[in-house]
Amino acid sequence: MEVESKTLPNQVCESIVKDIITGVIAQGQKLNEPELARFHGISRGPLREALGRLEAMRLITRVPNVGARVVKLSYAELLEIYQVRESLEGLAARLAAQNMTTGEKASLRKLLSSHRKHILDTQGQSYFQQEGDVDFHYRIVQGSKNQRLIDMLVGDLYQLVRMYRYQFSLSSNRPQQALKEHDQICSAIEEGDGELAEWLMKRHISNARNNIMLRMQSQSEPQLGVDS
Repeated sequence: MEVESKTLPNQVCESIVKDIITGVIAQGQKLNEPELARFHGISRGPLREALGRLEAMRLITRVPNVGARVVKLSYAELLEIYQVRESLEGLAARLAAQNMTTGEKASLRKLLSSHRKHILDTQGQSYFQQEGDVDFHYRIVQGSKNQRLIDMLVGDLYQLVRMYRYQFSLSSNRPQQALKEHDQICSAIEEGDGELAEWLMKRHISNARNNIMLRMQSQSEPQLGVDS
């Protein structure tokens, strides 16, 4: 993911992304463009540019003469994404164990320490990871040093996956369990054990997928999402 300059549309886009990821703007909710423009203190032009970026991230859909709406995946669509993630992120973990430098591995361990503090600060109720280098999964994908894999995993579905990872972790035991699983994956990567790192990552994402199924069974009108 390239670091963009902090233009006004970029700033507004980042703000709306965070609101969507954390559920402040709900899945399936229609976006009121005049209201968003007033809230962010911008004209409709920069707002529409920001919405265009959100659409490219797959976080919203826009229909001419209808407007923009936050995406809401079906159960089947989300499971398909997690099946792909399980395979590709498992490979990324294997390659990261082989290709990350000693310094990069130490930095990954330090990142998990900051995540542990966040979970303690929120009394175990959430595991919100900022995007990019402070996202455990993003860091491992980058550590694979495989550009095609990086393009697939931190490309058009990255923000969408972040939304579901976060929202389905709320009020459950997933934050603590996910951190424990991240710790095990990190240990395997530190030891250079690619086979173990791959297996642990696949199991981790499989557990996240199973969490979706359990939570959906407990909701009469499911709102999908999953921490991982």
